[in-house]
Amino acid sequence: MANMQMTKTPMPEQDAKERGRNFREVALGYTEEQARNEAARCLNCKTRPCTKGCPVGVHIPEFIERINQGDMEGAYRIISGDNALPAICGRVCPQENQCEKQCVRGIKGEPVGIGRLERYVADWAMAKGMKPQAPEKENGIKVAIIGSGPAGLSCAGALRSRGYSVSIFEALHTAGGVLMYGIPEFRLPKALVQREIDSLREIGVDIETNVVVGKSITLDELMQDEGYSAVFIGSGAGLPRFQGIEGESLCGVYSANEFLTRINLMKAYDFPNHMTPIKVGKRVAVIGGGNVAMDASRCALRVGAEKVYIVYRRGEQEMPARAEEVHHAKEEGIDFRLLTNPTRILGDEKGNVCGMECIEMELSEPDASGRRRPVPKAGSEFILDVETVVVAIGNTPNPLITSTTPGLAAQKWGGIVVEEDTLKTSRDFVYAGGDAVTGAATVILAMGAGKQAADSIDKALSNK
Repeated sequence: MANMQMTKTPMPEQDAKERGRNFREVALGYTEEQARNEAARCLNCKTRPCTKGCPVGVHIPEFIERINQGDMEGAYRIISGDNALPAICGRVCPQENQCEKQCVRGIKGEPVGIGRLERYVADWAMAKGMKPQAPEKENGIKVAIIGSGPAGLSCAGALRSRGYSVSIFEALHTAGGVLMYGIPEFRLPKALVQREIDSLREIGVDIETNVVVGKSITLDELMQDEGYSAVFIGSGAGLPRFQGIEGESLCGVYSANEFLTRINLMKAYDFPNHMTPIKVGKRVAVIGGGNVAMDASRCALRVGAEKVYIVYRRGEQEMPARAEEVHHAKEEGIDFRLLTNPTRILGDEKGNVCGMECIEMELSEPDASGRRRPVPKAGSEFILDVETVVVAIGNTPNPLITSTTPGLAAQKWGGIVVEEDTLKTSRDFVYAGGDAVTGAATVILAMGAGKQAADSIDKALSNK
């Protein structure tokens, strides 16, 4: 029987005050009763607008209907047919801008909690030891994938299911890319990420860590000497951007990449059980308004800061971060300094950060594109007393692969040039997708690119 309640079934969460000092997962997940209650809100529309809004094309009404029937295994088989990482996507996808944005139930009330239901099914399947189905037959063709982040893992899963021999080459000592180093434990538990990756290993995906393509081995050597018929580049965007203001070289200034890598991948939050320390002081300023800034600010609180500021030059409406992440950060006591821009970072006589000079901003009238530019308010400078500054204003692709691969075209800012419909690069049988092409974006868009590239690689090698 259909459930016509106007709002989503609430997701149980840790108390805000308690969770602000621990790294356990914030959202606790649905029970079966809650999942089936939420699934009953789905209208099972014939036009399937939600599926069209999903970058990897999950058959959403079909899997929700299986939940409705209590058939969780059937629901998992439907999801995993299109999505190699459902437990991850259920947690970190911006569903509100994709599948849920298209949901008809959202016209009058809240859309169906598609992400919450995907998470429930994936967690259920993981608890039961279920995994993606291995290919029915092998084709013996080798494909190399550079990077084990969401784009690389998605491409690997899609190719392996078609019988390709797939090897992933990862520069770090642990597979997972940004899923491991960038997204905090309290949003995406690392043991869960590794279980998703292990399920790909179990169906035959080979993952080699500590291989820096461009240094350990070149792309050309992979194809000419190692016998790979095609290569997919999913190396992400790991090169941090800075503002170029005075004081960025002081002790206590971190890129968000370094800050989050120390805390997440190197487990600085569990020092001295893990031997990577992190120093934050009592007061921290995080520059930026995206998800990475939210992650960094909430991590700073959890590793001991007493006061954490988000400093963002536009208003809350312009913030690119997910509404849920902003809401959680506010609940935990993060202080939002909006329409504020840093002008320089101040240091003491020992070269340590002791403050940050900022200026108040106001938004101009909309320009031709409809965007309102932030402009400084004259004479509004002030000092924010902080001992740590984390710069979270974006990343660009590392130039190592493009600089060591002759004939591989790249944009001036570093993104690899690809054909839009196939993701083929300027080199034959070399494809690229995710943040290495677009710059920093979302996990699910990177996964969509990995899946799209797998289709293109399959077509190209079949024709060959």
